Parts: sequence; C-alpha cells; structure tokens
Amino acid sequence: MLLAFDSTQQALRAEMLLEYADIEIDIRPTPKEITAGCALSIEFPGADLAQVQEIIESENIEIRGIYFKKEDGYGTIVEK
Repeated sequence: MLLAFDSTQQALRAEMLLEYADIEIDIRPTPKEITAGCALSIEFPGADLAQVQEIIESENIEIRGIYFKKEDGYGTIVEK
C-alpha cells in the first residue's frame, strides 16, 4: 500500500505518527503514475490499512490518496 501527499510537511508528520504506532513503513519517491504535490510517499503493509486510515483521520493528516500496486500501475483505495 502507498500513501501519497500534497506536501512534504504532511508526509513527515505521517511518518512520525505511523512509526510511533509501530507500523512498518518505508519512505520512497512517489511513483510517476500517481500525481501528487510531494515527491515523498509512504509504503506500508496492506494488513495495516485500517490502522493507517484511523491515524490519518484522527490526526487530520492531509493526503493525496491511498494506492495499491497492480500489474499495470496503481489502483486507488482512497483519493482526496
């Protein structure tokens, strides 16, 4: 799963909160198939989707969307 952002500030804030919640994450460049205002994205295991969504909503983190990898690019789970 992949979280994309419109701002670096929101990406770094999400990184801190997700790490604090002990969710295994990786910071990576936003794939070119996903249009976002920020070059950073956060990759996380699909099993943690519900917890990630809860943190995003409760902490008012502004995201571009949540995406999943598929054969021909990325699919959208949530798009803002």
